[in-house]
Amino acid sequence: MKDLLGREDAVTVEKALSLLYEQKLQTPSTENTGIENAYGRVLSADVISPENLPGFNRSTMDGYAVNATDTFGASDSMPAYLTVTGEVHMGTKPDISLSRGGAAVIPTGGMLPVGADAVVMYEHTNRVGEDMLEVMKAVAPNENVILADEDVKEGDVILRAGQRLRPQDIGALAGLGILNIDVFKKPVVAIISTGDEVIPPDKPRAAGEVRDINSYNLAGLIIRGGGIPLKKGIISDDFDLLRATVRESMQEAQMVLISGGSSVGTRDYTSRVIDELGHPGILFHGVSIKPGKPLIGGMVNGIPLFGLPGHPAAVSVCFETFIEPLLKKISGEKRRKKLLPSGRTVRAFFGRNISSSTGREDHIRVALELRDNCLWARPILGKSGLIRTLVEADGTVIIPLNKNGITREKQLR
Repeated sequence: MKDLLGREDAVTVEKALSLLYEQKLQTPSTENTGIENAYGRVLSADVISPENLPGFNRSTMDGYAVNATDTFGASDSMPAYLTVTGEVHMGTKPDISLSRGGAAVIPTGGMLPVGADAVVMYEHTNRVGEDMLEVMKAVAPNENVILADEDVKEGDVILRAGQRLRPQDIGALAGLGILNIDVFKKPVVAIISTGDEVIPPDKPRAAGEVRDINSYNLAGLIIRGGGIPLKKGIISDDFDLLRATVRESMQEAQMVLISGGSSVGTRDYTSRVIDELGHPGILFHGVSIKPGKPLIGGMVNGIPLFGLPGHPAAVSVCFETFIEPLLKKISGEKRRKKLLPSGRTVRAFFGRNISSSTGREDHIRVALELRDNCLWARPILGKSGLIRTLVEADGTVIIPLNKNGITREKQLR
C-alpha cells in the first residue's frame, strides 16, 4: 500500500509518533506567575519547601493533650487520673505547659502545649468534678498527633519541574506560603484553514461551500491541551499565499496546524510548503489510521507542522493521537507515571460487532450508556465528515492495526 505521495507504505501510528518524538524541538521559554493563575500550568523549576508543615505539633482529635507516659496501663477497670490544668484555643500558641500528671482540653487542629506528646479522645475519658479526668485507654507517644514536620520538611522538593499543576498542587503551594512560581509559557499553536470552499461561520452558505468548523474545534482542543490557539484565518488554495502565511505563523507560534491541506490534489500545497520552508521538512504523509489517513507530519527548525484532513472527525482523531502528545511535550510537561493512561479511560461492554481492516488502526467514536448497572459503548457510525459523529460521542474506542475488529459484548478498557 503506497502513501498519498506514491512513495512507500503509509507509516503506522507508532512509527509516525517515533518520527515526531525523535526530532529536536525548540526549548520552551519560562515566566513567573502567581498561583491564582497557575492551574494547568507546567512547572519549569522544582518547588522547594521553605518551612516545615504544619510547623507545630497539632492534634488530630478533639480530646485532651497529655503526656503519654501518664496513661500507660489505663483501662476501663483501672483508669488513670489526671488533673486538667487548662485549655488550648485554635489559632493561638498555648500559654500553658503540662507537668507530669496534667492534661489540657484541646480541639482538632490545636497546637500541643509544652510537656504534651499525645492526645486522648474525649470518648476514652470521663470528667470527674472540676479538674479531675479519668482516662480509660492508654495512648502511645505521638498518638492522635501530627508532628511539626510530618507533612512537609523544610528543604523537601514538593513539586518537580515538568509537572502540570492540579488543584491540590495549588493548595499545597498556598499552604506553604508560596505565592509565585516559575512555569513554562503556554505554547502558541497557529491554526490555518485552507480551501476555496471554506467560509467563515457568520456568512451565508452558497452551494458547494462549507463553514469553517475545524479552526473552532482545534482551538478548543488546543486550550484543553494547555496551549494558546492563534487563528490565522481562511486561506484560499494559493501556494504563495499559504507559504507566506505558514512562514508568518512560524514567527508567532511554536506549532502550526494546517487544516484541509493533506489530500492529494493539484490545489493542495501543504506538503510542498513544509518541504520548502526548512529542515528536515516532511516526516511522513499518510498514516495507517482511520479516520485520518492523509495526515502530514513535518518539522521545520524545531517547529512541528501538521497538515490535517478536512473532515472534522479525522481532525479530532489526529489531534488526540499525534498533536496533543507533542503539544504537552513542547509545554515542558514530563509524564512520570507511565503506568497511568494519558487520558481518562473506562471499562465498558461493546454494543455491536465492528469489523476493521488489518494493518490499519481504527478509531471508533462511541457514546456511553448505562444498562442494567453496566456501562456500554454504542458506536456512533458515519462518515468522518459528519459533525454528528463528534457531537454525539463521549469518547473513542481504538481497534489496533493487527485486529480484525471487535465482537459484541466484549469488555473494553
